Parts: sequence; structure tokens; C-alpha cells
Amino acid sequence: MNATTAKPMKTNRLLFALYIGFFAGLIWGALKIVEHYLKFTDIVVGLFVEPFYRHDYLSNWQGVLIGWAAFIGFSVVAAFLYAVTMWKLPGPWWGLGYGAFWWAVIYLFVGPLAGMVYWINAYDWNTILTDGCLFLLWGMFIGYSIAVEYTDERSREPIHNT
Repeated sequence: MNATTAKPMKTNRLLFALYIGFFAGLIWGALKIVEHYLKFTDIVVGLFVEPFYRHDYLSNWQGVLIGWAAFIGFSVVAAFLYAVTMWKLPGPWWGLGYGAFWWAVIYLFVGPLAGMVYWINAYDWNTILTDGCLFLLWGMFIGYSIAVEYTDERSREPIHNT
């Protein structure tokens, strides 16, 4: 088969979203742990399981691991939703918007109602800005990783042997 006529292999969207979501949760969840440890934020990494565990428990090492696993699980679901709905949108800006969307959902709407976080006016500016920036970067990681995989034009160019 000629190299110029070979069809590029298509990436399985479900497995790729699982892969990206796992590493998004692993990397950005670890950063969330560090930012809480350094007292940049008052919100623990286990915010997604906060309604099911005591807050004191989520601050010890077992709770941190449970919270980190929950953050990874949330990231996998978020990456899957991005891969299903927004996979053809190019560039990093859509991912930034996606991270801002999830920050708003968690910190302004669902989180306070579900008992995951307090209402936004209960936090200082360090917590708000630190977690906001974390979610922007997390969303850009997911969005841009998926966008590059599915909208990269260089992979469609013919290979020229010189």
C-alpha cells in the first residue's frame, strides 16, 4: 500500500475521552491537592463527595485519596461529554469556556444546593480565583486535547518522501 493513499486511523472517541479525562483528573486533581495544602483555597479536592463524607475526614490522607478519585471520575465524565458534544470545535478557547462553565455550575449552582461547597460569598478572593483558574486550565486541557486529536489538519496531508 502506498503511503500517500493510506487512510489515517480514526481514534475511538470513548476511549480517548476516558484517557484524557483520567489524566485531566490526575494532573489537575493533584494540583488541587497542592493548592489546598498550601492554603491557596479552602475547598478540598473531595468537594464532589462532600455531601457523603464528613469534612474532617476529607482533610486527612484517606479522604484526600477518595476526593482525588472522585475528581478523576468527574473529569472522565466531563471529558466524555466534551468528546460527544464539542469534539469538532478547534482551538483552546472552547476548552476555557468549558472549564468556566463547570466552575459556574459547581460553585454557583449545583454545589451550594447539593452541599458540596458553600455559597460563593462565603469564600475569600484567593479561593475563588485559585479554583477558577484551576477549572479554566482543567477545561482547556480537556478541550484542547480533544480538539487537537479531531481537528488536526496536518494528519490529513499526504506524506511526501524526499
